[in-house]
Amino acid sequence: MTDQELLSRITTNPQVMVGKPVIRGTRLTVEYILNLLAHGATESEILMEYEGVTAADIRACLLFAARLLESASFMPMEIA
Repeated sequence: MTDQELLSRITTNPQVMVGKPVIRGTRLTVEYILNLLAHGATESEILMEYEGVTAADIRACLLFAARLLESASFMPMEIA
């Protein structure tokens, strides 16, 4: 699957989740999926928990975040 095909799975609409990027056809935000992964959820667990979400959708979330970071300029966070 090409990058463009993956990224087409992510959409934004000001009337859905306040315009946050979501997996097309759901109310699951990219942020939510990334947080699940960051906290140890496996792809299999996410797929079992959220009917209709595919492995490609999860990869699309990762690619979307990577592309967003490519163009971001930020200062490292300080952890207290």
